[in-house]
Amino acid sequence: MSSLKHLLADTLCEKLTSYLIEEIFTRFPSNAELLDATEQELIAIKGVGKVKARQIISALKLARLLAAPTETPNKLSCPQDVWRYVSPELCYLHKEHFVCLFLNTKNHVITKETISIGSLSAAIVHPREVFRSAIKRAAASIICVHNHPSGDPTPSQEDIQLTKRLVEAGNIVGIEVLDHMIVGHEKFYSLKEHGNM
Repeated sequence: MSSLKHLLADTLCEKLTSYLIEEIFTRFPSNAELLDATEQELIAIKGVGKVKARQIISALKLARLLAAPTETPNKLSCPQDVWRYVSPELCYLHKEHFVCLFLNTKNHVITKETISIGSLSAAIVHPREVFRSAIKRAAASIICVHNHPSGDPTPSQEDIQLTKRLVEAGNIVGIEVLDHMIVGHEKFYSLKEHGNM
């Protein structure tokens, strides 16, 4: 939050302690709320007009772009590697996104693909869609990742059941599911690490 505060203060030519900066961070106390702020919500703050609201939104978009990895990691060796790769894109989304990382035999990422975009609380995923894409890309293995818009990465029973179905389907087609990770706000949960696969 501190770096966003500095970014907005610089963007708006304001001091960190100015009324405007303090009011923005009072109205939007978390990164998720601030990154999702609309032009209308910003204009409702005293001292923010249309131009400043657009400057703020542009600065926040820039912050998101700068946080995203610029290149695909060479190799994914552990859940922390996966977290670093996907978290800038997934951790503050307001709908569930189910993403697959398709890997070669050396665990290098072939590609990352969004399989499903759901609602606030669920992304409907069928193993058929996951493995159709994996076969098309000649993947040796996959890592499944989805976000929880609530910010809490604790898996639901549905998440655990889906993971088991994906592992079974992977065994049938010969493509190993290495992990299923759930991304929250600033934290993640690896179903493999917790023995839920």
